[in-house]
Amino acid sequence: MAPDPPDARGVVDLRSDTVTRPTAAMRRAMAEAEVGDDGFGDDPTVNRLQEVFAERVGKPQALFVPSGTMANQIALRVLAAPGTLVVAGRRQHVVTHEGGAFGANQSAQLHVVDDADGTLDPGEIAHLVAGAEHRWPPPAAVVVENTHLAAGGRPWPLERLEAVAAVGVPVHLDGARLFNAAVATGAPAAVLAARATLVTACLSKGLGAPIGSLLAGPADLIGRARIERKRLGGGMRQVGIVAAGGLVALDTMVERLADDHARARTLAEAVAERWPDSGCDPKEVETNVVLFRHPDPAGLLDALAADGVWAVTLGPRTVRLVTHCDVDDAAIARAVAAIRRAP
Repeated sequence: MAPDPPDARGVVDLRSDTVTRPTAAMRRAMAEAEVGDDGFGDDPTVNRLQEVFAERVGKPQALFVPSGTMANQIALRVLAAPGTLVVAGRRQHVVTHEGGAFGANQSAQLHVVDDADGTLDPGEIAHLVAGAEHRWPPPAAVVVENTHLAAGGRPWPLERLEAVAAVGVPVHLDGARLFNAAVATGAPAAVLAARATLVTACLSKGLGAPIGSLLAGPADLIGRARIERKRLGGGMRQVGIVAAGGLVALDTMVERLADDHARARTLAEAVAERWPDSGCDPKEVETNVVLFRHPDPAGLLDALAADGVWAVTLGPRTVRLVTHCDVDDAAIARAVAAIRRAP
């Protein structure tokens, strides 16, 4: 049986920043949204959202899609022809957390490389490019995840992003939490996305909107992306109703991400104190994700839930806590107390 909604139980929900609920301003904007038929490209609110996002990330055009997974899948269908390689870190979302979508949706070949620190080695990518002269499949795209979830929500250093792009293979920036990276590093989203051919960001994570992601890039690729969205079943009609919430999110919810980052460090300090050998270093928690090892994750999650705190696992023996706009300082205090009592 599914658990009761968090507000019904009064729990502190740290499972993900996807559990956020739309703000009152979002709900008002959604109720009053001007709409059209986005299948024909004439929903004015969707068009405005796409324009605002494209400007934010410094790209000519953008496309509104239902989810980040769809945005990633569309990007790779556009960039990578059959018989080419898509290079990605072995722990990236597109590899581990999209339900095997790459194998189901793509005709290119996935090539995973090490991403232990959350970044990719430009030398490895250059080696694959050189291999094409020796009858290896040529790399057609490199996927970069910023922030990198499995590395604890770590932002990419700008110079590393530039070094990867300098190899010359088109980069798709999976920026599901791109605005977390921008706030944490102080670099505008457009600067972080400058060397990427395509970039996506999620509205329904830390920004708190109810639905949707955006994919931005050159006009010709976004035109092709619109066709791929249709093929994947992502064509929508009077979707300005939810796009209106996204506009409010971009306008009001970015700068406040710094609060989530500070609260995540408070959680990390409690985790490091309670389990010193868990691999959680508060100094390395730069955004809103806290990861740590535990010998009995299932038992720990049960104990936390019994104490009014919800969390999840990210992988084997790895527990994840994620802060967001629906978790205030009082909720963090409750979570810290629960962590201190946990087995």
